Amino acid sequence: MKKILYLHGFASSPAGRKITALKQLLEPRGFEISAPDLNIPSFRRLDFDSVVRLALWESKTHSPAVIVGSSLGALAALEASRRGATAPLLLIAPAVGFGKRWIDKLPPGDPLFFFHHAAEKELPIHRRFFEQLAALETDRRPPPSPVTVVMGTNDASVPVELVREVWERWEASGELAAGSRFIDIEGGDHGLVESVGKIAEEVVRLASDAIPA
Repeated sequence: MKKILYLHGFASSPAGRKITALKQLLEPRGFEISAPDLNIPSFRRLDFDSVVRLALWESKTHSPAVIVGSSLGALAALEASRRGATAPLLLIAPAVGFGKRWIDKLPPGDPLFFFHHAAEKELPIHRRFFEQLAALETDRRPPPSPVTVVMGTNDASVPVELVREVWERWEASGELAAGSRFIDIEGGDHGLVESVGKIAEEVVRLASDAIPA
């Protein structure tokens, strides 16, 4: 079976609806999805560098055919690629500019409270996590591996215009790997659960040998 590494988003878990739906679609087609819990060392003390190190360890251990990252997980996938993960990337609604967009909107105090979708309640998280993300330049240059970005046009969490700007900068650099592409999901929201069939097809495409050299 071909291995797929799935990196979930902020305030989520390996039991998310999108991961579950992808498993149902891809496992009968010969794919095995590994989805580590990225709430490390805990959601309260969430540390982006620890998330990236875990993604790298999973990549080296399982040698995935594709690394799929959703929202914040897409940033972890990008950074893991820069640090040596070699698999093609599928970035779903990548949370580019996440830290910079949030840092000035955060209320005073520490910890902060955010709704955690797996726990189904608000949980505390330290302010330092957002400060980490605000300092990131993960999206400054395209990854060395082929990359597909899937973006809903009605995403209320990540501005589609911001993601397109990053993509256009990558294109202009001339450094995008062959086979890379940007896919708009017309009317799609941030979760893109309704578009999981399209996402599954992109996983299959990236995992195949059909990407032009």
